[in-house]
Amino acid sequence: MDRLIDEQPQTLDFAKRLKLIQELDQRLQLEGARTMLGWAQEYFLMWPYVKNLVPHQSEYNYGRMQEVWLDK
Repeated sequence: MDRLIDEQPQTLDFAKRLKLIQELDQRLQLEGARTMLGWAQEYFLMWPYVKNLVPHQSEYNYGRMQEVWLDK
């Protein structure tokens, strides 16, 4: 796999490069490989009176909270 990954971008012949890409793709699909784009462990704590606040993957999604309300 490493050899194919290194060889593919250096190959100038289009047909040979396409064959390398297809071989890489086939091997990855057969092995069930999945690309890990990002990973983080996050803990989310909330008071029971805070309603309709949904934790999101991104820190930028918390800017607008029109749907969040306090049940006090």
